[in-house]
Amino acid sequence: MSEAQFLEEIRQNQSIIYKLVGLYANDAEEKKDLYQEILLQAWKSWSAFRNDSKFSTWLYRICLNTILTQKRKPSKIDFTDSLEQHSPLVQNKATLDEDVFRLRLAIRQLAETDRAIISMNLDGYDNNEIAETMGISSNNVAVKLHRIKQQLSNLLKQ
Repeated sequence: MSEAQFLEEIRQNQSIIYKLVGLYANDAEEKKDLYQEILLQAWKSWSAFRNDSKFSTWLYRICLNTILTQKRKPSKIDFTDSLEQHSPLVQNKATLDEDVFRLRLAIRQLAETDRAIISMNLDGYDNNEIAETMGISSNNVAVKLHRIKQQLSNLLKQ
């Protein structure tokens, strides 16, 4: 597999990276760092990609593993940004619907694994694909999705 193929796949699926980084990063600098780390990890793992799953599913797994690993590392800087503060991404999109913004804030309040599961679900991945990426059973995904949706509903009512 060539470098050109890798770059083309990344270009076609970069929205996955942007979305997940946006759900987990607290500020623009952290977003840049996570994005670069994901690209590095994806490139390192590219030779091991066997086309057993879709590239987007594989990339989701790389993103989540990288993000969760980075989030667990002790940080020299303590980020204190509030979820109520608008991210630069949101400020630059005046046409962003208020409901979408509120949903994004609610999703950011979920546990890390729940964010990943609902994110994949909203992106159209079926329970089997989510289960494969997350390393849990399809039935467990269904149960978790039901609970996550209830939790989001409660958060959005507040």
